[in-house]
Amino acid sequence: MILIIDDDSVVRSSLTFLLKHAGFEPEAVTGPEEALALIRKERPRLILMDMNFSMTTTGEEGIQLLRQVKIFHPEVPVILMTAWGSISLAVQGMQAGAFDFITKPWNNLMLLKSIRTALELSEQDQKQITTLDRVEADKKFHFDKIIGKSRALMEVLSTVSRIAPTNASVLITGESGTGKELIAEAIHQNSKRAKEPFVKVNLGGLSQSLFESEMFGHKKGAFTDAYMDRTGRFEMAHKGTIFLDEIGDLELSCQVKLLRVLQDQTFEVLGDSTPRKVDVRVVSATNCNLQDMVAARSFREDLFYRINLITIHLPALRERREDIPLLATWFANQQAKQNGSPVVEFSSEAKTYLRKLPYSGNIRELKNLVERTILVSGKSRLDASDFERQSQSLSSGTIPVQSSFAGMTLEELEKQSILQALEKYNGNLSHVATALGVSRAALYRRLEKYGLQTDK
Repeated sequence: MILIIDDDSVVRSSLTFLLKHAGFEPEAVTGPEEALALIRKERPRLILMDMNFSMTTTGEEGIQLLRQVKIFHPEVPVILMTAWGSISLAVQGMQAGAFDFITKPWNNLMLLKSIRTALELSEQDQKQITTLDRVEADKKFHFDKIIGKSRALMEVLSTVSRIAPTNASVLITGESGTGKELIAEAIHQNSKRAKEPFVKVNLGGLSQSLFESEMFGHKKGAFTDAYMDRTGRFEMAHKGTIFLDEIGDLELSCQVKLLRVLQDQTFEVLGDSTPRKVDVRVVSATNCNLQDMVAARSFREDLFYRINLITIHLPALRERREDIPLLATWFANQQAKQNGSPVVEFSSEAKTYLRKLPYSGNIRELKNLVERTILVSGKSRLDASDFERQSQSLSSGTIPVQSSFAGMTLEELEKQSILQALEKYNGNLSHVATALGVSRAALYRRLEKYGLQTDK
């Protein structure tokens, strides 16, 4: 049974009809007293509730009822309904334990999707879930690009296996270089949307002026230099998954526009006032602490709750050291395939040495070190000394400054350091950012600042 709590008879009738037509068993009541009386007798599968039940619009009644519901049935998911202008009330409700919030007037498809997602996750939570082992994971799921079998990694893959089949929005957190994009791909590949597009967007590299055109598209002539129609990333991801990388670097003005499309799954192409609907699953990633950013008012709280229905935190490489030899071997084998060269082996001392390094750049740094050592040494069997020589310049996470830079201004020094790093890593921006000790978003801004072009 799905319990509907709303004092508006039209809302109750509409929701009852919608849910019955979708195959659910709805029960509608007008307010808190009736709701609590019913809840004392039986346990609903899910509750849809309004935030206000009188002439006031403070939402206090809704918050109080939510807390009472959670006392009786803490495991029952609650979806709040509120007007767009009262989203702050819904945020308070999310803090009090609500599963999701829907704005009125609601989108039927979005509401049903939220209900089904809540029920799927609730049913999974009630099952006895054990951590997967690697053999079982490889038999049942598509995790072929994710290397390792440490407990920390397997806990992540266990979570992915449970939430992938749902439509729940996912926030992936972790330090730079921990493999957040690979986890996002794994969520998509193990979902019901696997045959549909997986569209990646690096929000850290998008300026405010380009955000709408890149995300929503534009019509020819919509603005200067709009010489042809452009399809936005959300439209590209229709029926599939959109991966919003570095979402913590998104400017506040763009966060509002993103929240709108995530809330209603509708958007407007620049130069076209006709709203377009889109069906996408949203997976986001960041190496920032979004909760701290919310407290500092640099990240919207309502957007934070919209994107992190499920949070997956990726461990740093130093927290899963037993996976380091496996990863190193994988990178060596991949490089051998790409270059058509013999497979390189590692001595036991080399593996021990690799396991002891700090890896501030995580998996990305390990990959860089392995590939660099193989190319420089030219050997078929690598020892600890081979890696030790190559790791010296990477251990500090910076590019050494040449003495010829003496007398330059700080900006000139920064530009030359970036140029040197670009040349050293053949334009690979991930490696350049790691070596310079900055985020990719910060690197993009500096490239734009100094007018530096790269194809990678």
